[in-house]
Amino acid sequence: MKLLRTIRLDPSDTFVFERAAEPGEWAVSGAFAFWDSDPHMLEGKARSAFRAGLLGVQSFGWSTLAQIVEASEADHAAAVDALAAQLVARFGAPDLNAARAAAAEEFAFASSLCHHPLDTLIAVHRTFEGGEMREAFRTLRPKNGPRPLRAFAFLEAEDDEEPVEEVNLAALAQGKRK
Repeated sequence: MKLLRTIRLDPSDTFVFERAAEPGEWAVSGAFAFWDSDPHMLEGKARSAFRAGLLGVQSFGWSTLAQIVEASEADHAAAVDALAAQLVARFGAPDLNAARAAAAEEFAFASSLCHHPLDTLIAVHRTFEGGEMREAFRTLRPKNGPRPLRAFAFLEAEDDEEPVEEVNLAALAQGKRK
């Protein structure tokens, strides 16, 4: 089975989000964290989390990117349990059984994003339009097959009209493009 793990290519997440996820945490979309928020009223770091954050389940911090990785059944069960505990503690889920069911759904959705090769990076762009929250997911992977990513790399984005060319990920995270 494949799941998402947070990844930090540079320290930008620690500046962009109120609480940055630690690298290597199991990750889900995290859209549910905004269910009772008015996205138009969000500002600063909360707005950044809404627009581009994937949720690390252990810290409940945000990550700009997640990586598709292999996961065992034990990893999956532990990740669901960790998210369920957070849903009880932070969102007032009525009990662990109800929270586990919701957490399992979140991980099923996250797993559905993992039909790409291992080590593919996933990013989210979240919007609020016509009274509905919408999520668009982008995949990033090195051209010509897998290899270690560097701060400067040639990447192509799947399902985009034009490939993303030389990208300085640190500058991109700060809203600059070189």
